[in-house]
Amino acid sequence: MILVTGGSRGIGRAVCLAFAEEGKEVAFCYSKDEEGAAETLRLLQERGAGCMAFRCDVSDEAQVKAMFAAIPSLTVLVNNAGIDLFAEIAQTSYAQWQRVQAVNAGGTFLCTREAVPKFLRRGEGCIVNIASVWGECGGSCEAAYSASKAAVIGFTKAAAKELAPSNIRVNCVSCGYIDTAMNARLSEQERESFLRSVPLGRAGTPEEAAQAVLFLAKNRYITGEVLRVNGGLAL
Repeated sequence: MILVTGGSRGIGRAVCLAFAEEGKEVAFCYSKDEEGAAETLRLLQERGAGCMAFRCDVSDEAQVKAMFAAIPSLTVLVNNAGIDLFAEIAQTSYAQWQRVQAVNAGGTFLCTREAVPKFLRRGEGCIVNIASVWGECGGSCEAAYSASKAAVIGFTKAAAKELAPSNIRVNCVSCGYIDTAMNARLSEQERESFLRSVPLGRAGTPEEAAQAVLFLAKNRYITGEVLRVNGGLAL
């Protein structure tokens, strides 16, 4: 079974559907979006996929443990769940900072930790983490988010080295501007201004990000890699 965190919309939903179209059974979790989760389930069932949905805050250790206990087997974990915070450093509370780290970096750690024993029993496994271009080069007024995604990238590389002898691969997709709800806060003028800095001149789609995840899941000789899906933004 494939497990995708944050699967009720955006990149997470696209990843769920991409695996379903490959004939895989898919489980996903969501934190609050009941309506979005129901839609993801409908779309998975429409494709004939075996599917499971869990309400789980990935920053909550007990909830993560309960979710993994309910999953009978696991072949691929996609750590996609994440939150953003657009705020100047001087206006960011420590509680806000901690919350972003807890979900984005902490959730990746907690889910990975629970997945490892399942992979060890199988003799193999695959983890794909979703990071961001801001984790590589930093985003103004997004210090907390940038730091959390930089942590995801560092964790990916460390985990890849540690788990490779156990035939568990760990990779990362670093996304640029993808058309998702997370970017909906931008005005049309702000969006157009930002996209002028993207060499390909457009936003990416959740489906394009999902195809990158699928590629890393399929290629059995890639680990510790950061695959950029950003239209050339970080060149």
